[in-house]
Amino acid sequence: MAEQTHADAVLETIATTRSIRRYRYEDVPSADLNKILWTATRAPSGTNRQPFRFLVLRNGPKAKQARRILGIAFRNGWQTKCSSEGWTIDTSTRGSTRRERMLQAMQQYVDEFERVPVVVLALYQRYRPIDAMEGASMYPACQNLMLAARALGYGACFSGWHRGVATELSLLFELPQDVEIALTITLGKPQGKHGPVRRRPIGDLVFEEGWEKSAPWVQDPPGTRFTGGGPPEARS
Repeated sequence: MAEQTHADAVLETIATTRSIRRYRYEDVPSADLNKILWTATRAPSGTNRQPFRFLVLRNGPKAKQARRILGIAFRNGWQTKCSSEGWTIDTSTRGSTRRERMLQAMQQYVDEFERVPVVVLALYQRYRPIDAMEGASMYPACQNLMLAARALGYGACFSGWHRGVATELSLLFELPQDVEIALTITLGKPQGKHGPVRRRPIGDLVFEEGWEKSAPWVQDPPGTRFTGGGPPEARS
């Protein structure tokens, strides 16, 4: 019974880990940050090379400078995305729909980026020429970080909007030439709360014996909530 309860708790943590972009502006204790990053570094990687590294930005002078650089990059990235995809925020509705709440949360996220409690640069140290599969040894560690944060009552969010300023950040932190900034991860106590994530039905995503061939044993658990966002083909 205890083992089953533990398994259920792990699965519940996974099923309720969503991207958190609104944070309480309070420090993350070093002990908690250590647990989160220790868990991240336990992730599997190709031939156990562990090419991932994590550069933590808190309150040091270089961290503050990097946050300013990243803040500008994130605001530019969000503005470009809104323009290219035709997203507008209607402030008069006060977030009456999930989509509007998501847009408003994103706007707050980029506007107040410099105040995020912890920013982590997930680094990838190359050991072979660039190829399409190199992220396979990077992203499990980042997902471990997000799950550990959730388990301890924190929230995290991944982004690639650092790419436009990656060279500037690399120079600031004197990163070796073989080290790539793979992701920017923000971390802190959520202003809101975690909850069941909304995704496409499992039958849309899991096949057997061929492309889009449904499997009779595949079904969503009772109470599963489905997405209304994302690109048109991802909406239910």
